[in-house]
Amino acid sequence: MKIKRTINVKGGLNDMPSFSFPSHPATETTYTSLPNSFFQSTKPTPVSSPKVLFWNDDLASEFQFSHWKKQEEATAHFFSGTNLPEGFQPFAQAYAGHQFGHFAVLGDGRTIVMGEFKNRSGERFDFQWKGSGRTKYSRNGDGRATLSAMVREYIMSEAMAGLQIPTTRSLAVVKSGETVLREEPQEGAVLTRVAKSHIRVGTFEYAYQTLSLEELEALFQYTANRHAPEVLQTDNPALTFLDFVMKRQVTLITNWMRVGFIHGVMNTDNMSISGETIDYGPCAFMNGFSAKRVFSSIDVNGRYAFSNQVGIAQWNLACLTNSLLPLIDPNQETAIELAKAKLNELETWFQISYLRMLGEKIGIPNLTEKELPLLQSLYQWMQDTEADFTNTFLVLEGVYTPKDSIYNDTRWKDWVKVWIEEQKKQGIREEDAITLMQKSNPSLVPRNHLVEIALANANQGLTSVAEQLIERSLSPYKRELGYDYSEEAPSGGDGNYRTFCGT
Repeated sequence: MKIKRTINVKGGLNDMPSFSFPSHPATETTYTSLPNSFFQSTKPTPVSSPKVLFWNDDLASEFQFSHWKKQEEATAHFFSGTNLPEGFQPFAQAYAGHQFGHFAVLGDGRTIVMGEFKNRSGERFDFQWKGSGRTKYSRNGDGRATLSAMVREYIMSEAMAGLQIPTTRSLAVVKSGETVLREEPQEGAVLTRVAKSHIRVGTFEYAYQTLSLEELEALFQYTANRHAPEVLQTDNPALTFLDFVMKRQVTLITNWMRVGFIHGVMNTDNMSISGETIDYGPCAFMNGFSAKRVFSSIDVNGRYAFSNQVGIAQWNLACLTNSLLPLIDPNQETAIELAKAKLNELETWFQISYLRMLGEKIGIPNLTEKELPLLQSLYQWMQDTEADFTNTFLVLEGVYTPKDSIYNDTRWKDWVKVWIEEQKKQGIREEDAITLMQKSNPSLVPRNHLVEIALANANQGLTSVAEQLIERSLSPYKRELGYDYSEEAPSGGDGNYRTFCGT
């Protein structure tokens, strides 16, 4: 076998096998057409013993990588960043962000974009290694990722895709064979993330706060051409672009609220311009309902609690708006007036979207503010009883008979009577209401205790639990008649469950 000499992270030499890699679709790096201030050309740091632990067959097929599965060693080396085929020009991206409200210049500290590929429909996506080693943006970080954190992202992102909510995807998780030091030593891994792009609100903040107007304009032109070329044909491209981004975030965050998802770290560097859910570090799905539910161990003040997510999204989008002011109008006063009007529209869009979503969850298609107290009383009852968020709506559908005594109390029964009367008053047939509810309310989400079991198994090299969890998550709106969904929820609710970023 041929031997290729490769420089390792310490500056010495490693002997790396030179693989005959399987064929792969054409790759590009259009992002590097931007000024050098937006990226660093860099390569991943090789790992010692890469081994593919998880491989997403459906996603591989979509990008014509299915045949790679047969060559496990070459696949492990490539998708860990240890050995690359000819022609790849990977890079790390620069960006900034408001982290818990405080501005900081950041960048890809442990991720590297391997390139851009097109799917079978001709749509362009970034492929990015996560946990691939240090870059110039790493600061004091080691550039690595734990196996637990990468498997969590794989499970959660695929569940989100199954829920039909915009999201980045996960193609592969490769064990590194190396130890990563966190609170305690852990197994290391590299995940391959697939995204429409990795341009963030924080990317625009970085350009606005630290670069020239010409560089901000270059970023805007590139991003608009990639995601919304139609805005460039309008009278005010920057303002129309803002409209594009805002509407996608309204859709995204409303969907999070619909399924009880708590992102956990909604910093502006974790808000994607494309409108995809990105960065699944401390995220979780809620079991027992609490408007102030927080899972992230570092969110000690509850900034990113469940009920705060809509408001935080608006705050983040105000940061984006501020960064675009010079492009909205050269006259600052005019730009500010136009921006304020757009932010007022954003608030209205959220209200309309949120009302529609709440109505669909209880089978009322055109819910208005007049009927809003009906939902408020339901959510207050769930708050007071810590009723299971997912299962409560299944009980309303009549999917199963709950064992929990809270569904026998007077407040619940009285609410159900009012709900039924409201449907009759609006002329909504029961079967139509149930059909609407089935489209809105998942029967299955990745329960936290099941995710933890899957992670523990993965750390032992056992993948079946995670694979089963992912497989079930692909059909989250399916109803299994006769199945007792109360078995899905943990007996103690969420208790003191905490999640960690893994950095």
